[in-house]
Amino acid sequence: MTSPEVAMAVATLKDATAIVGIGQTAFAKQLPESEKALACRAIIAALDDAGIAPSEVDAFSSYTMEDADEVEVAKAVGAGDVTFFSKIGYGGGGSCATVAHLAAAVATGQANVGVAWRARKRGSGPRPWKNTAVQLPAPAQWSRPFGLLRPADEIGMLARRYMHEYGATRDHLFNVALACRNRANQNPAAIMYDRPLTRDMYMTSRWISEPLCLFDNCLETDGALAVVIVSADRARDCRRKPVYVHAAAQGLPAQHHGMVNYWNDDPLTGPSWTAARHLWKHADFGPDDVDVAQIYDAFTPLVPLSLEGYGFCGRGEGAGFTEGGALEIGGRLPLNTGGGGLSEAYVHGFNLITEGVKQLRGTSTAQVPDASTCLVTAGECVPTSAILLRS
Repeated sequence: MTSPEVAMAVATLKDATAIVGIGQTAFAKQLPESEKALACRAIIAALDDAGIAPSEVDAFSSYTMEDADEVEVAKAVGAGDVTFFSKIGYGGGGSCATVAHLAAAVATGQANVGVAWRARKRGSGPRPWKNTAVQLPAPAQWSRPFGLLRPADEIGMLARRYMHEYGATRDHLFNVALACRNRANQNPAAIMYDRPLTRDMYMTSRWISEPLCLFDNCLETDGALAVVIVSADRARDCRRKPVYVHAAAQGLPAQHHGMVNYWNDDPLTGPSWTAARHLWKHADFGPDDVDVAQIYDAFTPLVPLSLEGYGFCGRGEGAGFTEGGALEIGGRLPLNTGGGGLSEAYVHGFNLITEGVKQLRGTSTAQVPDASTCLVTAGECVPTSAILLRS
């Protein structure tokens, strides 16, 4: 593709599509239904929210880790002929990319009605990190046998380096956990609804992988979510207020390791920096214009690292950014207003997308007044993705 054609393709993506439907199941530690059943329930709810019949769906996007594939889901929900389908790798790094792929497909005429979804049963399902025998593909063979087994261990080691280099403290990580818990306390659908978090509770909780304690780690959740994407023209006639996909990006840095940048020259500049450069280049606004953010929070240290990567503050300033209530409603950057992965539910970050839509519709349980722009990010440290939403 020539440079003018590339420029034209990029130009057609900006505000060319909109999210017009969102759906979710209940979130719980254990739900009786299968992942496929949960996925279908969320998809049907999203289509009903949009006022679109399942037979009109002709595009699907989800995760490579999704248990139910598009063949089974399409049959179960009653989709028509499907002309576009994709799956995104790297777990939580793929959340926003599911929306990005569908937006590109709809904007370029490959499909008309796209559905992205994620269903999980990690609350009641198996714990994959206990068996070292299945964790030894290169380069993990050089780290897993020596104790760097779980994501919490890998992020814990990265957090320790961040603390050493920039003076970040556990109080900074607490600020992240507290902001998410405070928003969950306003959200009846959140697992941590009506369960306040105090500094004493945080500081005395058990270690998971030092310096990460219990409250630095996301929930393990059963549940599913879905969104419906159509063209901007069609969105104006749908049942709900459209939320436009203004810009989208994926990010895989040069010489990146699967989970973190341990072998790069700079382990603390992860995939968010790569995604952010592309994202802001194709947007009409910048970090200072973002009214509310939904930043991937499988672990608290990912938030200050992402704040730096996406340009809300300078290198090494992410921890300090969290001070003074900056992440709370009324603060400098209200964050994860449904409770996020730390306190609402952990469904590989997909609830951050639906919460972004709620904010721009004006229907969040922790509504930011007059919010019209929202950044949603996927997993930092793994190959990642991000979207900018606007009302």
